[in-house]
Amino acid sequence: MRTLPIAGTHTRITLAPSKIIAVGLNYREHVKEGISAKQQPFSVPHEPVLFAKTPNVLIGPGEPIIIPGFIKDYHFEAERTDPEAELALIIAKPGKHIPPEKAFEYVLGYTCFNDVSQRNVQNADVSGWFRGKSFDTFGPIGPVLVLHQDIGDPQHLTICSRINGAVKQLGNTQDMIFPIPLLISYISKNFTLAEGDIIATGTPQGISPIQDGDIVEVEIEGIGILRNPVVQGG
Repeated sequence: MRTLPIAGTHTRITLAPSKIIAVGLNYREHVKEGISAKQQPFSVPHEPVLFAKTPNVLIGPGEPIIIPGFIKDYHFEAERTDPEAELALIIAKPGKHIPPEKAFEYVLGYTCFNDVSQRNVQNADVSGWFRGKSFDTFGPIGPVLVLHQDIGDPQHLTICSRINGAVKQLGNTQDMIFPIPLLISYISKNFTLAEGDIIATGTPQGISPIQDGDIVEVEIEGIGILRNPVVQGG
């Protein structure tokens, strides 16, 4: 559970989602670079690629991303944990089978999200991406929530990540393979969306690894900068 200020107000919102649904491979250039993380190329998906992140991942601005210490027990040849800059949206009211043309009626607002991913575990687990995406602290969110009516066009926002001040990812939400209304409609067909649920909409190209001592920033136009230090767990 985390709280965020609502931009332009003195109000704070408590984030206590029943589920966090993330979208993989939603930017074409990121699909092409999949080989850097998985050692084999991905294909452009024909429908949204969904995976879950558990609520324990959520941390706020300034809180540390902790790389689990036990990862070293695996003795991976090239241990790798990556941040992923993403636009996240917060669901305003329950919905099921939401048509795309009504999707924005279900969006409370938008914020920055960092889909931190432990690549070795993500790619090795037979069960899929779940564990490597859901370690404690692997979901920084913030710094504010911008209400839907105040964001302008959410499908035309510059998005970037920086590690120690150096730009790593740079894209625009207009480059999504599956735009926001389609994502909401598709997800709600599969799972009933509840008030407060979080949807992370995918990341652009440029994923790069992080390590102890790094400072990671996710910046989205019209929202602000989400900044978190990286700490190696014991």
